[in-house]
Amino acid sequence: MITYEFLQHYWWLLIALLGGLLVFLLFVQGGNLLIFLAGKSEEERQLIVNSTGRKWELTFTTLVTFGGAFFASFPLFYSTSFGGAYWVWVLILITFVLQAVSYEFQRKAGNLLGTRTFRIFLTLNGCLAPLLIGTAVGTFFTGSAFYVDKSAVGHIAAPVISRWANEWHGLEAVTNAFNVEFGLMVLFLTTSLGALYLINNIASESLAKSLRRYLAIFFALFLVMFLVVCYHLITMEGFAVDAAGEVYMEKGKYFANLLAMPAVLTMLLVGAVLLVLGVVFTLLKSEFTRGIWLSAPGTVLAVMALFLIVGYNNTAYYPSTADLASSLTIANSSSSEFTLRTMAVVSLIIPFVVAYIAYFWRQMDRNSLTTEEINEGESY
Repeated sequence: MITYEFLQHYWWLLIALLGGLLVFLLFVQGGNLLIFLAGKSEEERQLIVNSTGRKWELTFTTLVTFGGAFFASFPLFYSTSFGGAYWVWVLILITFVLQAVSYEFQRKAGNLLGTRTFRIFLTLNGCLAPLLIGTAVGTFFTGSAFYVDKSAVGHIAAPVISRWANEWHGLEAVTNAFNVEFGLMVLFLTTSLGALYLINNIASESLAKSLRRYLAIFFALFLVMFLVVCYHLITMEGFAVDAAGEVYMEKGKYFANLLAMPAVLTMLLVGAVLLVLGVVFTLLKSEFTRGIWLSAPGTVLAVMALFLIVGYNNTAYYPSTADLASSLTIANSSSSEFTLRTMAVVSLIIPFVVAYIAYFWRQMDRNSLTTEEINEGESY
């Protein structure tokens, strides 16, 4: 029998999957960060922009789907974070708007700002979007300053359940070292994925050589930040939940979660191995260009594991530093059983949608992108 608790865990698993897919698809942002670094000529920069320009809608759509899934399955998180820490989400949205405008207008006739300006916007999106998203996710482990009072929904004058405890409205996340480290880890990871994707998608020996050089640099930076984040996850206090639903601090909670859930630990290790293999093979074999297809599933698995250790095993996935009792868990912040059950039926179409996207992705990228193809077809 499918219980309410099972549905809550099922939907957190889907949230984790969407989070993993989103981080992988941020290779678009990572590729854009390399426009001026790896692209040494106008031709190479145009190749990079056209390569990422064919996929940016998937990243934005996944981001919207991620937010929509949270709204439908865990609405209290949506109202608390999106309604309270709104400056972070507004900044993320602005960077994606800059991206969309840049792809649309950089090559338009009569462009007053110039192509270079819009490419700078793309580079800013490539840097800020992963950094801000990673920093926001870091608060899942460190907490945010908010209060939750469900009884307030009955107040006629101010029916507001969640209130932010300060005037920074999410920007205070950057004052926590772990959050910034997490954001930098995501930034360096997505830039590495961007380099891997471009190597696979573009037929240019000179550009591939430059991309491999920056892949080595950014992946080394990622490994450093990954080890730092892992050290903190192993040693830091976590927000545990007892049988009565009370939240308390527990030393080494997230490491204990990994040990208590061998399947999640396996996901993390397998994901890390696949990610490393994709990069190592690409760097050691100049003819090897399919590293992205090893690192992509590795990224999804590793990110899913991080989401699962912060939500499963009696853990508050969005803890409150202002009031522990206000911390959100998958049990106290989810939609009703009827809503979760209904949406669970709808979620069964997800594999077909993924298969559809994969098929047309393969058709689009069957041949590597060349300068001749850009000159003959539509160019961003």
